[in-house]
Amino acid sequence: MAKKKLLIIAFLCLVTIGVRSQSEIEEMYPDSLGLMAGDTTLGISTDFLEEQSAQFFADDSPIVKMLDSLFRIRYFNDSLMYFDSSVMNKYGYDLSHVPVFSDSVYAARIKELNRETPIPLVFNSHVKSFIDLYAVRKRGLTSRMLGLSYVYFPMFEELLDRYDIPLELKYLAMVESALNPTAGSHMGAKGLWQFMYGTGKVYDLKVTSLVDDRFDTYKSTEAACQHMLDLYNIYEDWFLVLAAYNAGAGNVNRAIRRAGGVKNYWAIWPYLPRETRGYVPAFIAVNYVMKYATEHNIYPVHPGMMMHGTDTVTVREILSFEQLNEKLNIPIGDLRFFNPQFKRDIIPASNENPYILRIPSEYVGPFLNNEQEIYAYKTKKGIEKETLIEEVKKVSDQNVHIVKKGENLGLIAKKHRVSVKQLQTWNNLRTTNLRIGQKLVVFSSGTPLTQPGEAPVVRASQATFHTVKSGETLGGLANRYKCSITDLREWNNIKGSTIAVGQKLRVYPPEQTTAQTKTSNGKFVIYTVKSGDTLWDIARRYDGVTVEQIKKLNNLNNNSQIKPGQKLRIASVT
Repeated sequence: MAKKKLLIIAFLCLVTIGVRSQSEIEEMYPDSLGLMAGDTTLGISTDFLEEQSAQFFADDSPIVKMLDSLFRIRYFNDSLMYFDSSVMNKYGYDLSHVPVFSDSVYAARIKELNRETPIPLVFNSHVKSFIDLYAVRKRGLTSRMLGLSYVYFPMFEELLDRYDIPLELKYLAMVESALNPTAGSHMGAKGLWQFMYGTGKVYDLKVTSLVDDRFDTYKSTEAACQHMLDLYNIYEDWFLVLAAYNAGAGNVNRAIRRAGGVKNYWAIWPYLPRETRGYVPAFIAVNYVMKYATEHNIYPVHPGMMMHGTDTVTVREILSFEQLNEKLNIPIGDLRFFNPQFKRDIIPASNENPYILRIPSEYVGPFLNNEQEIYAYKTKKGIEKETLIEEVKKVSDQNVHIVKKGENLGLIAKKHRVSVKQLQTWNNLRTTNLRIGQKLVVFSSGTPLTQPGEAPVVRASQATFHTVKSGETLGGLANRYKCSITDLREWNNIKGSTIAVGQKLRVYPPEQTTAQTKTSNGKFVIYTVKSGDTLWDIARRYDGVTVEQIKKLNNLNNNSQIKPGQKLRIASVT
């Protein structure tokens, strides 16, 4: 009896923390087979174990933290948008009632939803745990999220339709950010669609010292559509797209390999990162709860002025929030909440580079009628056009480098073609010690590794092996082979930064300059498509090249247009 208790504890721990899959546990603990087959000797069934595991993912998920962030939005007045609570109660609607349905009802409703979408919605214990999260335990916050959907969904649907993507993927933003426009994760993802810095850069989301486009609702939504479409061209499965959106293509590819090459989300589920395992179930649950909200006695909460109280204006000259606050009396808090992309309360606009600003509707007329006066206005703090221009010049050539594992000041300085002393001066560093995730200011006095118009680094198609020598690090090897540390990790399935002397690492070294010249045709590097190639694979062979760039250079609309033997222009060569 005691042995079986220990096996139950081991099973729950290993499965829920994502250390082992069920098949791996069976190999480690043969005696646990009875438990997994539904042995109820101790009154504990497989269904119970599965429910406990599913509940763990819902409770421990970052999705919960995003949902909780809606508590901090001050604009909600917690009144129902279309329903007066006193009238509803008069006619017998009890808003405190929390309906709970049987599994068969959930399954039947999701089956009905499945008929209306190309995304294969299913019901299981993991989906049920997230239905419980949204419809029972966090139902008040779900009402807020439902209210916000009236603000953002019209734009989401317009762009999803333009890119011919299933409209149900609008619910992805609910899972990612709970529709909180100022959302940020502990990993550094930002905005409604939770873009990481690197991924955002691939899709032209500019991040400077003054502006972060990841918070721009329109730009980030269009980037999310492009990213999802690129992922679909790789996997041709929307659940795998969702998994790759959350965990990255590298993690999904590794899970597919570990599952024996099967491209099916539920087949690779045990091999995905723990957070990603709750991601698709949450997406299905949001689909369900949003469609059956009234059946669960959930109604949209009015999101205050965000619903119909704001509008946009075009800013064509440099402007600060302080000027808008003093000249038009627009609250600084409103300007910051509705325009989180402007990091320092400065809009670095010009006639050639205008910006869109969202403000409360009642201020649109005064802004348009006094636009030039507002640009020229000098604040009590002395902020005016000339001082703003100087401030923008000061930071316009400034970049931010986020320190990764294995990096040191020497490697970072070499990458940006600056000196260690410059990095220390710009960042007020007294020592050379760095911490992972630390942000370093780097000015563009140095020359980047790949200049605009310069031929990208062409990598060999066949891997070679490097034998690690004493004193070598991943950072040093990445610099030697002109790749990133992430590349080395993916090529060798390395999770951390530790490598051992004598270890053999797979690398794809850059080809020689002569080889690059031979592959060029006039002004472009030319690549010949091989069997099994995708645009994603081809882009990764060249440093600084993106899928979108290849598409534009070759007038491609999607990945299916390429075929073996086809010649693609990759990048211009000077």
